[in-house]
Amino acid sequence: MPIRLAVIDGHTLTRYGLRQLVAGHADIDVVAECGTASEADQLIRAIQPDVVTVDVSLPDGDGLRLAHAFRDRFADMGIVILTSRGEDDVLFRALESGVSAFVAKTAPVEEVLAAIRHAAVAACSFTASGLAVALARRHTAQERLTLSPREAEVLALLRDGLSVPTIALTMFISQSTAKTYVARLYEKLGATNRAQALMTGVRCGLITCQDRLPQVAAPSSAVR
Repeated sequence: MPIRLAVIDGHTLTRYGLRQLVAGHADIDVVAECGTASEADQLIRAIQPDVVTVDVSLPDGDGLRLAHAFRDRFADMGIVILTSRGEDDVLFRALESGVSAFVAKTAPVEEVLAAIRHAAVAACSFTASGLAVALARRHTAQERLTLSPREAEVLALLRDGLSVPTIALTMFISQSTAKTYVARLYEKLGATNRAQALMTGVRCGLITCQDRLPQVAAPSSAVR
């Protein structure tokens, strides 16, 4: 039986392109498609495909968050992330989400097909062509950025959305000391605000990415 593929992508042209791509391959059959996260859940529950491709950036939501929800609900379904964003932190978020493959939309046709086929037979095994290089970059960055235990704790609390006064209470230190820790952390990470510090922390593997992280708004350059 052919691989039953569902496509979730906000771009009509991308969905059309995937249909045309697999049309010449008898082992893959597009059985459903939609353009939004709100449509996707009901569609996948009804169709129960073997593999689903998900765009990172959907018109009404985060494709990686949607993929994470799919993995929780459909343990054996293959999930392929298709993206036009090649940043390392996006790749590592995909890895943490439990998807089967991460593929750039600019990748060669055979790479896209290989990712779909891989996902169909090894749903819980992650593959991405740039993973080894990204891991090497992360390792190099980690060697340059060594945080003290206190700095690591502050970074984790910033990730969790805590304000400086709350960080001070949590760590049993004064607010001025907490501000000093945050300022030193920003300097070490080359950041001027919380959002930059968190993104650098994720990119360098200093913290893991949580669902709330992409929603952090960039504050002013003042320490907060």
